[in-house]
Amino acid sequence: MSEERITRRTLGDVRDDRTDWKKLASMTEEEIDEAARADPDNPPVDEEFFRRATIITPPPKRAINLRVDEDVLEWFKRQGKGYQTRINAVLRAYMQAKSTSSEDHRRQ
Repeated sequence: MSEERITRRTLGDVRDDRTDWKKLASMTEEEIDEAARADPDNPPVDEEFFRRATIITPPPKRAINLRVDEDVLEWFKRQGKGYQTRINAVLRAYMQAKSTSSEDHRRQ
């Protein structure tokens, strides 16, 4: 499986909020702009960005009838809204792990 970790957040989710809101409130617009320009994780969004931008539409999902053990389904449902998307993500990670290992075996 990939070592990449994807975390989903909502606007109301502030458990891991590390923003110093008091410091931010005391900054001028110029200081905020300068901090944003200095942030390597915040590349500029200019005309060149939009010229190179590409719209990527995810492929459509296909409805299927899938039989899974009841306890597995209930576990995913207890994780909250989006359980079908999470099941798809688990299946995709498994597929990619197997595809990579199969390709590695074919190369040897």
